Amino acid sequence: MIQNATDSVIEEIHRTREKISERFGGNIAAIAEDAARRQASSNRPVWKAKTPNEKDESCEQSEPRLILVVGRAR
Repeated sequence: MIQNATDSVIEEIHRTREKISERFGGNIAAIAEDAARRQASSNRPVWKAKTPNEKDESCEQSEPRLILVVGRAR
């Protein structure tokens, strides 16, 4: 039961990826530019990973970090 649900989610991810790729002719730079443009216009906070050399002070920060969740392309 869980396997079928997992498979359908994975299949949906693959279909969405294919649609996006087709829309931009497989041009990864154009896909990335479009994603950056859409993210910037969304005004949603974006989680930014620390570089390996930065000290993790996540317990001391005043604002929570959020993870960007990309929705289904329409």
